[in-house]
Amino acid sequence: MKIGAVASFMTPLATGEAMLGVARAMDEAGLDSLWLGEHVMLFDEMEFGYPGSPDGKLPIPDGFGIPDQGTVIAWMASATKTLRFGTSISLISQRNPIYTAKEFATLDWLTGGRIDLGVGVGWCKEEVEASGYTWNDRGARTDEALELMTRLWSEPVVHFDGAHFQVRGAKMHPQPSQQPHVPFIIGGYSDAALRRTAKYGNGWLGFGLNPEMTAPMLARLDAKLAEAGRSRKDIEIVMMPMADDEKSCERFAELGVDRLVPMIGTEQVAAPDERIRQLERLAARFA
Repeated sequence: MKIGAVASFMTPLATGEAMLGVARAMDEAGLDSLWLGEHVMLFDEMEFGYPGSPDGKLPIPDGFGIPDQGTVIAWMASATKTLRFGTSISLISQRNPIYTAKEFATLDWLTGGRIDLGVGVGWCKEEVEASGYTWNDRGARTDEALELMTRLWSEPVVHFDGAHFQVRGAKMHPQPSQQPHVPFIIGGYSDAALRRTAKYGNGWLGFGLNPEMTAPMLARLDAKLAEAGRSRKDIEIVMMPMADDEKSCERFAELGVDRLVPMIGTEQVAAPDERIRQLERLAARFA
């Protein structure tokens, strides 16, 4: 089981130099990967609460924000050699898929294939709509975007006639370094998300679960994979755990988790050495 981290980089506390420090230290420690979230806008009032906190509020202090993930990945990748970078997640339902395909193909090309694209439909209705898209069809739009992006990354000339996106005779370069394309790591717990993983995914990403909660989720995923003629051996399981004590980590490994990425909190970004040493010990334990 490989060990990385998901980083809660929030400005202004997380400066550019502090983010570089985290990435360099992880790279030097031989850790697997660093994952970054995405929210382009924040709202005080939301129709649907954030599913990752008991009160439905995003745990982001007033005056803080999340920097653009692609820009930060490029910034950190330029200062590292082997560390992979993932998105946890990219909000595909509120993104233009052509620009997203170009962005991540370029990142993958520049880094020599060190990019994983975490995929989600999003939970914040206000953010989806403010980005210029509709809410109720976000799942279908995400699926169509994944199909279009895959073709832009793998075909010399693309003709695409979808319900949401149309392309005629398009060529996109550079192509990703990874073949057949940048891996899609699909996030989400709904049946639709698990079906999306089974159809399009190179991996499944779980967030905020303990081993007891993870086991039935993986059983559900196995069923969706079987329906699609696939199995767990065809994908990676990436877990952002509720806790990373040794007992929990051992259980995650027993469940077949391939990559465990515990949190590096914003308060740890300025002085991450102790946290990275903890992750380094975990990596040695599960190597």
